[in-house]
Amino acid sequence: MSPAAPTPAADPYAPHSAAFLRLLYRAYFHNSGLGHLLMRRVCPAGLGLAVVLMLAGVLGVGQPRQSVFELFALACGMGMLGLPLVLMRRASVAASREVPRHGTVGEPLRYTLRVTNTGRRRLRRAWLAETQPDARPGLTEFSFLREPGEEERNWFDRTFAYYRWQWLMSRKRLFSGGVPPDEIKLAPGGHVTVTVTIIPQRRGVIRLNDLRVLLPDPLTLFQRCRKVAAPPATITVLPQRWPLPPSQVPGSARFQIGGEVTGNAIGNAGEFVGLRDYREGDPWRQIHWKSWARTGRPIVKELEDTCYPRYGLVLDTFPAAGAGAVFEEAVSVAASFAATLDTRESLLDLMFIKDEAHHVTAGRGLARAEKLLEVLAAVEPEADADFDTLARLVLRHRDELTSCLVIFAGWDESRAALLRTLVRGGITCAPIIIGHGPPPVGIPGHWIESGQLARDLRRLPARLGQPF
Repeated sequence: MSPAAPTPAADPYAPHSAAFLRLLYRAYFHNSGLGHLLMRRVCPAGLGLAVVLMLAGVLGVGQPRQSVFELFALACGMGMLGLPLVLMRRASVAASREVPRHGTVGEPLRYTLRVTNTGRRRLRRAWLAETQPDARPGLTEFSFLREPGEEERNWFDRTFAYYRWQWLMSRKRLFSGGVPPDEIKLAPGGHVTVTVTIIPQRRGVIRLNDLRVLLPDPLTLFQRCRKVAAPPATITVLPQRWPLPPSQVPGSARFQIGGEVTGNAIGNAGEFVGLRDYREGDPWRQIHWKSWARTGRPIVKELEDTCYPRYGLVLDTFPAAGAGAVFEEAVSVAASFAATLDTRESLLDLMFIKDEAHHVTAGRGLARAEKLLEVLAAVEPEADADFDTLARLVLRHRDELTSCLVIFAGWDESRAALLRTLVRGGITCAPIIIGHGPPPVGIPGHWIESGQLARDLRRLPARLGQPF
């Protein structure tokens, strides 16, 4: 599954060798797969029976007691009865999903399954379950990523990195839930509609392509998992968004010729004010055909020019090492502004760097704000910080922008230099900075404490920005 790991960087807290990391990775990888296989097929009562069986076996060694032997025999008998009964369970089921296009991190998402019994037997005591995509990390991730606070763990935990493996598994888990509580009972050829609830755990795309029907034995010790024939479905999970107070972004709309798809002044989109002769460059859609036919020369409709603000939303995709949580919060703040700003009467330009410069515009006459949220759902941090490229991207559009909201994932001299470059370039900026603890002295803009987004976003002033 994973390529050979490169030699890990020197770590003063856990000096692993590449060979030892590969050994740990293989052990955790296969044990996690085996654990998932067993937990899906052994019911809670079966786990309890296994514990009773082990205790009875241990107590019976060297201390022969009839009660212990009877308990051991009873546990063995129940297990030997449950196993063949569960192997006799059969089901032939087909289903189709009706899923929404979007979900949001942390919010319950419900969709329906239309289930049909395609077999010749009546289906009883059956449940459905959506299977999670494989959340096991790759070898490179296990070698280089560090659990937050790992340096504070004891030598044993740092050396064997089990908590790191658990943390990586939780990071890659896409959703929780997916098991409808209702039992399915279907006659041959019958169908039923089932509601499934999942809670997305992280932004991105959820691909649902492994639906199972669970068939427990009569004793509910073991259960059989049969794959359900169902077309795959995808759900785009948008970043978590927070309520914002009524705030005004600095700057004012400026006129710019070019029509509603090019600037913050959407020219030729106002009310009708009269007719005039055609001039070179006038759009054909404004020709008044009846007047042309009557006069014999081209006549165009003259419209009142209307100005709309055009805002930039600049996202810092260069988090420091170990600041993944701060980056996710920065994405969440950017999504909150993208969803709140009224793009019916303005344009909003999302700009960031990931492998290359990205510039996506939404608003009047263009894409809806959902387009920006979909882009933010897929954005990933950039390994190499390149604030110069980001500055050039923003300055390239300075003549069109009313102002910029700059969302920083942390604060240091490189970010301060970026802000100074934008301000010197004539761009009105409103910096929003996410970081740990109280704000540093003299920091510009608005400070949002990591872990306190809801509190600090509610405290934003009525007018964003600060003079520099």
